[in-house]
Amino acid sequence: MKIFPRSFLWRTILMMLVPLVVAQIIMANVFFGNHWERVHTNMARSFSGEIATMLNLMHAGNDAAVTMMAQNTRINVSTHDRLNRPAQNDNNSREAGRLAAELESRIKQPATIYIDRSNRLLYVDVSQNGKITTFATSLYRIYSTSTEVFLIWLAASIIIVTLMMTPFIIGHARSIRRMARAASRFGRGLDAPDFHPSGSFEIREAATALITMKERLNRYNRTRTDMLNAVSHDLKSPLARMRLGIETGDIKKESLISDIDRLSEMIGGYLAFARGEIPEIEQEITMPPMLTRIARDTVVGKEIVTKFPDAPMRFYARPSALASAFQNIIENAARHAKTTVEITEIDSDEQIEIFIDDDGVGISTDRRADAMRPFVRLDESRDAATGGTGLGLSIAQTAIENHGGTISLEDSPLGGLRVRITLPV
Repeated sequence: MKIFPRSFLWRTILMMLVPLVVAQIIMANVFFGNHWERVHTNMARSFSGEIATMLNLMHAGNDAAVTMMAQNTRINVSTHDRLNRPAQNDNNSREAGRLAAELESRIKQPATIYIDRSNRLLYVDVSQNGKITTFATSLYRIYSTSTEVFLIWLAASIIIVTLMMTPFIIGHARSIRRMARAASRFGRGLDAPDFHPSGSFEIREAATALITMKERLNRYNRTRTDMLNAVSHDLKSPLARMRLGIETGDIKKESLISDIDRLSEMIGGYLAFARGEIPEIEQEITMPPMLTRIARDTVVGKEIVTKFPDAPMRFYARPSALASAFQNIIENAARHAKTTVEITEIDSDEQIEIFIDDDGVGISTDRRADAMRPFVRLDESRDAATGGTGLGLSIAQTAIENHGGTISLEDSPLGGLRVRITLPV
């Protein structure tokens, strides 16, 4: 038998209610228990003292003083030969038990207590000289209901807190259940089009991370499929051409070397793409030295313009992966630039932004999403003589996103393409 519920909803409710109830019970017992006992004892002692004083005055024959004292204390004093009282008195009741003990120690005479609970009245009958003297007053003279009211409010506060917090907890639980259902669908390779981040900031953050992970897994699967298609397509043609040339004996050395170089280039690109997700130890780096070195080695015959901060931000990253990413981006900019490649870094407290601009022909807005896909060549947007495997920006995107950053293509102020990279610090 399980003691604790398994659902998040009921565990959270218990986690909030149990400490609240325990704290209120302890407070009520420790403080108000002693307070209630002390208050009622003092009230019983005060009322019994007033009765004892009036009885002493009666014995002394000072009826005027008794009358005045009764008026001042709001006690109705009357004397009867006999009274028709119930057989069961209230000397041992919860309300009058302390008063009975005090009267017994003070007046040394039999005293019988009766309580009219419907009218909240108290009667004390004292037998003396063959007559019965009755002292009647409000029950509140010896019994305070403030503690009972407090206990009622304690219970009411628990109910109010429960009613107020339950909708919030239900909302949190509902958001978590939606995220769990979406994760289950994602795990089966299905989409959850109606799933949107909701709930508290932390739950929305987790849901956003789940959606991002799903998108990256989809892209990963598409990339692997595209890679297989590209390998089968790109390798088949040169190999078929080489085989045909060998069988017919009509192959030329220059053509064979060209096909071999082309195969080596494609295989190198595929291996570079496959190595893009290999783990690497993070190190503290700054970007300007890396970008300067890559630009110096990559940009040949073009002007290089750099705009770096005087005190560049230091952050932890995987330097080899970042170097590979920026080499592909800068190499791509240099290949398509007419005269100038510009590299800019802007630092803030939370991120680093790097802009790589060229003054080439750029890429049209409707083709930029395709440019980020692996094995896609935009020959009609760029120089058709550039060749390549279409992996440069894809490799860069994988490395940047593995660092928690983003990469996007925009229009450059130089007239060509701007690549914006954002890296968290």
